[in-house]
Amino acid sequence: MQKIYTKKAPEAIGPYSQAVKVGNMVFTSGQIALTPSGEFLDADVKTQTKQVCENLKAVLSAAGCEISDVVKTTIFLTDINDFSAVNEVYGEYFSHKPARSTVAVKELPKGAKVEIECIGVIKS
Repeated sequence: MQKIYTKKAPEAIGPYSQAVKVGNMVFTSGQIALTPSGEFLDADVKTQTKQVCENLKAVLSAAGCEISDVVKTTIFLTDINDFSAVNEVYGEYFSHKPARSTVAVKELPKGAKVEIECIGVIKS
């Protein structure tokens, strides 16, 4: 298992890695709307989703893969009514339509509205 780290995404805010690589698989930790410098974007859900996706792109890149290599995502929303707004931004990044689960949760760290984690496969 190799820990993945990049300064182009926010540092983990707890005892975990931005991602881990096992063989040709990359498992990201959930990303919220933190900038790479650690500032939380207390903004609308679309703005937060864009930052989350940019963070995921950076972490995946550090691991040697791209958004298009993602095979599974999980989205956590504090308000299921944000589903359509998140989909709008998500679809711009994940146009290849990986498998996905979306779950409504009571709350997320830092008061985030959305968190996304993913699994990618590094191409040989």
